[in-house]
Amino acid sequence: MTSLSGSRTQAEGLPERRLAAGILCIVAVWLVLLTRLAYLQLLQGEEFRLSAERNSVRTHRLAAPRGIILDRHQKILVDSRPSFDVLVVPNETDDLGRTLERVAELAGLELDQVRERIGRPRGRARFQALRAGRDLDRDAVVRVEARLWALGGVLTQVSPLRDYLHGDLAAHVLGSLGEIDREQLLRRRFVGYRPGDVVGRRGVEALLDRELRGAPGGVNVLVDAHGRELERLDEVEPEPGNNVVLTLHHPLQAAAERALDETGLAGAVVALDPRDGAVLALVSRPAFDPNLFAIGIDRDDWRALVEDPLRPLQNRALQGQYPPGSTYKVVTAIAALEDGVITPSTRFQCSGSYRLGRRRYRCWRWGGHGDLDLHRALVESCDVFFYQAARAVRVDRLAYYARELGLGRRTGLELGAEAEGLVPTRAWKERRFGEPWIEGETLSVGIGQGFNLWTPIQLAHVYATIGNGGRRWRPWLVRELQSPEGEVLEVRGPESAGEVPISTRTLEAVRRALVGVVQQERGTGYGMRNLPGGVLAAGKTGTAQVVGRLPPPAEGEEVPLELRDHAWFVTYAPADAPEIVVAVLVEHGGHGGSAAAPVARRVVEAFLAERAAEREGGAQLARR
Repeated sequence: MTSLSGSRTQAEGLPERRLAAGILCIVAVWLVLLTRLAYLQLLQGEEFRLSAERNSVRTHRLAAPRGIILDRHQKILVDSRPSFDVLVVPNETDDLGRTLERVAELAGLELDQVRERIGRPRGRARFQALRAGRDLDRDAVVRVEARLWALGGVLTQVSPLRDYLHGDLAAHVLGSLGEIDREQLLRRRFVGYRPGDVVGRRGVEALLDRELRGAPGGVNVLVDAHGRELERLDEVEPEPGNNVVLTLHHPLQAAAERALDETGLAGAVVALDPRDGAVLALVSRPAFDPNLFAIGIDRDDWRALVEDPLRPLQNRALQGQYPPGSTYKVVTAIAALEDGVITPSTRFQCSGSYRLGRRRYRCWRWGGHGDLDLHRALVESCDVFFYQAARAVRVDRLAYYARELGLGRRTGLELGAEAEGLVPTRAWKERRFGEPWIEGETLSVGIGQGFNLWTPIQLAHVYATIGNGGRRWRPWLVRELQSPEGEVLEVRGPESAGEVPISTRTLEAVRRALVGVVQQERGTGYGMRNLPGGVLAAGKTGTAQVVGRLPPPAEGEEVPLELRDHAWFVTYAPADAPEIVVAVLVEHGGHGGSAAAPVARRVVEAFLAERAAEREGGAQLARR
């Protein structure tokens, strides 16, 4: 009886305990919730408030117009123009794939290209405005903007687009643009740059990128939950970049490019002012249109450029390395005169070849030049004369004078990416090939063949030094930096590299012979005779072998293009006080006198015409 009543009492108290436990659980849960709510409200409330505001306010970065690039006479070569772009913020779209389809359809863009530009954004990129299309026409912009109300996360924007006003003119000098890559972002030079920024990739655009780029601005825009713009809150205008004035002479550059294009062959032209080293024209053909890069070059265009066997992206004027051919003979002449192994009156007999050991080294004129001195040897470019002069000088002394004239090293032009060329010596060959120097190789070097390699700008630099009487000037390109309003901020100028250790007597003998190359009846540079205004020019032809000397082709046959010699011609004018030096290379052009000299003539004629016009304009101004 007692046990039964005890069990009944326990059973009656069980619901009360369960109720109390339940109440405790509920209280505990509420305490946790209230504690968490208090934590979020009191301790993290400000952070979440700012986060909510950021979600409702979108910040756009506004690119600055890059500075203008001008030639020496303030003619605009590169400017910026408005580009109408369509952008997408992935995180603000309901369906990114569908949104891109609608954008491509409305803007008239290729869907695959749009998808490629946007990619698969992750992390921070999902919250950034990514460019889906650039430089839209007016109709496309109107169609997109008319549907913005239904396209969450889509916006249009006007941004500056680089405009190369003359297409591919001076492309290798002016350069091109591209989006900054991860490797560049890690460099100290690009501190302050951000992913998506456009930077200079080549030429002046790369050289002076920080001066040209300006300072970006920004705008804060109030958007709704679907990413649609409601109101512009505030805006900071971007600051345009500084302008750059070059030493380049636009009419001269254009004349050089037209003349070289008319040959139908690849090549280079360099025109310098021998009085201070200023670059007047710098041409490499074929070239490319920098405007392709300004809007973002597509894969097909890029593939066409990099796979082109003529290498249009290579700056042949600075990077092309070629045997100099007979243009090298001035080095041999200078070395022989300075070392006293010959005098201007020394005579050698040319029968059409020169025998050394068991080998016979031929002259370009198979019948020979007969008995001749240094002057006539340079005028008619006799190989046999310079075989004997080079053998007497020896290769290391040839190398000494070549280096003193500036060969085998970069000229120092600001653009960079310049090849050094090659001045061979005995020690160089032993290091390079592990073989001793052979005397016959000296003969080849003495006429500009063998291991010799020059760049077109080095050739112009050497003849500028000879033409001006022995002073070396570092070639230079950037003349001024200006503010966007045209105020001069910095003036740059010539830089002397010193005098060459060559006597005035030697330089005068060589200079007289270079005048004879052009003016005398049997001179190889006849293509430069009879310039306008009676101006006399000096110069030197060169024919650089691509392969070993070929026998004369059979009647009716032609040498294949890829086996033909490169054609050189270098000239300066007026001969007595030069104001311009022009070096021309025509790849596989054959003879310098017939292929390269006409190009140089066109450039010098353009220069003389501009000079005459400037003088006439100055005279008219003085009369007023």
